Amino acid sequence: MKSKIKIAKKTLINNRRSKYTLPTNTKLYPAQWNWDSAFIALGYSNFNLNYAFKEIETLLSGQWEDGMIPHILFHIKDMNYTPNYKAWSCGKKISSSGITQPPILASVLKLIIERQKFSKKETKKYYPLIFKIKKCLEWFIKYRDPKLTGLISILHPWESGYDNSPLWDKPMSRIKIDTNLSYKRKDNKIVKASQRPLKIDYDRYVTIKNHLRKMKYDPKKLYYKSKFNVVDVGFNSLFLKALKDLDFLLDYINVKNSFLKKYILLNEKKLIKLFNSKKMTFKNKDLKNNSFTEIPSITNFFMLFSDLTNRSINKSLIKSLKKYCKNERYLFPSISPSHKSFEEKRYWRGPVWVNCNWIIYQGLKNKDKKFAEIIRKKTINLVEKKNFREYYSSKSGLGMGAKNFSWSAALYLDFILNR
Repeated sequence: MKSKIKIAKKTLINNRRSKYTLPTNTKLYPAQWNWDSAFIALGYSNFNLNYAFKEIETLLSGQWEDGMIPHILFHIKDMNYTPNYKAWSCGKKISSSGITQPPILASVLKLIIERQKFSKKETKKYYPLIFKIKKCLEWFIKYRDPKLTGLISILHPWESGYDNSPLWDKPMSRIKIDTNLSYKRKDNKIVKASQRPLKIDYDRYVTIKNHLRKMKYDPKKLYYKSKFNVVDVGFNSLFLKALKDLDFLLDYINVKNSFLKKYILLNEKKLIKLFNSKKMTFKNKDLKNNSFTEIPSITNFFMLFSDLTNRSINKSLIKSLKKYCKNERYLFPSISPSHKSFEEKRYWRGPVWVNCNWIIYQGLKNKDKKFAEIIRKKTINLVEKKNFREYYSSKSGLGMGAKNFSWSAALYLDFILNR
């Protein structure tokens, strides 16, 4: 275990550039990713607090004037990734993508400040970070829920973080692919094509991206005109938790925050209405096509992380989660193996992801300690056996995707050092 801790730390250091950390040291992801950096910062906080805050500060340095934190920051003009900075063509201070990712940063910052036991006086040093995160969460409400329905939309599958999940199959099937698309993928040359999204997926991703670019990423227009507009339960769960954790930090530094407090109540109320009590799971809402989808994705259980006040739903989710992984050797497959869309080795269509396990563990540790400890131990065991890979087979534990993956190393450290 001690040697693995050293290797985990070394993995992060080797992937680190001057002020930020790559998801992996291969050519697969040659930039800074939004929620990757949040998890990475949490990993650093266990052994180098300076690196942790530098990671967060660098991510927030790319925040747009309107408050959005992009899902990719291209600090170096690397052309290996598709779509690269030229394809996005946006970001004033730092070249970036024109979309965002799950706002896990608020929850990570709260965890770090709590664990370090910072006084109110010591926390003052981090006021700028807290207020930038506040501006980001307010951006979501203003532009991704302009009608104040209480539910946040994502406008591209990439914004979810789980890019090619079967959750998007139905809305994506209705995307009319642009003719004469011009792009060259390199991801399926670096990693086995059988482990990456299909060509048709990428054609649709790029079609949506190109449409967003034509609208100059104008947040006032995108909600109404994007080719893809989905209320995703997993994303909203992370958003609700972010709101609660930001609310805690603002109260801690004596900043009044009545609007966000009201939205927390509204968001939670509307999310509960998406719960299917018979199937004991949540459903997504496709606003573009006015339809619902119910896919057994592990991200539906992110609701445990959001700490709903509804104990009955929490109990039902835990019961459903135990059934979800009943026959699996390794936890948690990203899609239930009993579902027709499950693919053991293809990206977000079946493999195990350490960050999903961490999110669910955090949601369970105060609700079902015994089950939470099983998850912690099984995740540690998987990573120690198969090393710091991007994702793993739930059947064999086979490590797949990128090697030396930063958030797997970071969250392994967090599992080990913060029981």
